[in-house]
Amino acid sequence: MDSDRLSWPAIVGQLADSELLSTEQARWSMGQILSDSASKDQIKEFLLGIQARGESASEVAAFIEVMFEHSAPISITARAVDPVGTGGDGANTINISTTAAIIASAAGAKVVKHGARAASSKSGAADVLEALGINIDLDGTQVASTFEATGIGFCFAPKFHPATRFAAPARKELGHASVFNILGPLANPAKPKAISLGVSKEKMIPIMAEVLMKRGTEGFIFRGDDGIDEITLSTTSTIVQINDGKMKTEKFDPQSLGISRAPIESLVGGESEYNAAVALRIFSGEKFAPRDAVLLNAAAAIAAYEADFGKSITEQLASGYAKASAAVDSGAALETLKNWAIFTQSIK
Repeated sequence: MDSDRLSWPAIVGQLADSELLSTEQARWSMGQILSDSASKDQIKEFLLGIQARGESASEVAAFIEVMFEHSAPISITARAVDPVGTGGDGANTINISTTAAIIASAAGAKVVKHGARAASSKSGAADVLEALGINIDLDGTQVASTFEATGIGFCFAPKFHPATRFAAPARKELGHASVFNILGPLANPAKPKAISLGVSKEKMIPIMAEVLMKRGTEGFIFRGDDGIDEITLSTTSTIVQINDGKMKTEKFDPQSLGISRAPIESLVGGESEYNAAVALRIFSGEKFAPRDAVLLNAAAAIAAYEADFGKSITEQLASGYAKASAAVDSGAALETLKNWAIFTQSIK
C-alpha cells in the first residue's frame, strides 16, 4: 500500500535508491514541510535526496499543487505574463527580468510578477522594486487592484507563500540551491497564462516545460548558452516555446537583431540601490549593454503575452524588441514605473 510509504525514512530511502516518489508521497512530503510538521533535519535530508537523485516533472508538479493549497488568495482573470528567472547562475547580474517586466508593461503587456528578496545574488526582485519606490507588501486584493489600475502587479513570495518559511532554516543550513529554487518561478499565486522564464540549469528546462504545459501555461523558457538564466548578449541562447502542449526549440543570436555581443561582465550588478540606478539609466534612454540585455528579455515577455506563436521565435523577439525599445525611448517605461510606485504607496 502506498500509504505505508508515507514516512520520512521510506521517502528518503526511495530517493537514495534513485526511485521516483508517487504523487501521494510527493504531496505528503511538501504538506509535512508547509504545515510545520517536519524537523529541520528531515527537511535537509529530503532536499539533499531530491538534489542527489534529480528532480522529476511529476514530483515538481505535486509540490507546486501543495504550495498553491497553502498560498494566500489572489484573483486575476485577465491574460498576464510573468517575466521571471530561477537565479542560481552565479553571474550576479543586474535585475534583468524585473527591469524587463516594467518595460513590457509599458509596451502594453499585462504583467503580474512573482518574486522575493535576494537568495543567490545581492539584489532580488523585491529588493530592487523596493529601491525603485514600489510598495511590495501588498495582499491579493491590493495586487489585483494595482494590476487593474496600472497594468502591472507584484506578488511578494513570502506574503503569498508564508508556509515556505518552515523550510527556511534547513535551506539556510544547506547553503546552496534546492528544489525550492525551481518551485518559486512556477508558483506565481496569480497563475498567469503566459510566462517568460529564464533557467540556469540546462537539465531543468524540459522538466519545467512539462510542468507548465500540463498547467496550460504558454510562452518561453530560455537559457543563455553561457549559463545565465537570461537571454544573453555574450553568445547564443537556447529558447523553448511552449503552447498547446507542444515544445519548439530555437537557437537565438542577438546579432540577428543587430545587437552587439557583450560579455557577461558588462551586466554585473550590485546591491539593490545600484541595480535600481542602472534601471533608471535604462529608462532614461542610456545606450549601453544593460539596456540591450533588458530590452531582449522584455521582448520575450512581450512576445509571450502577445502569443503570436505561429511565427519563428526570432521573428517574435524582433517584434517584441521593437516595442520594448519604443516603450523606453518614448518615456513610457519611466512613466509606468512612476505610476506604479505612486499607486502602490497610496493603496489602502
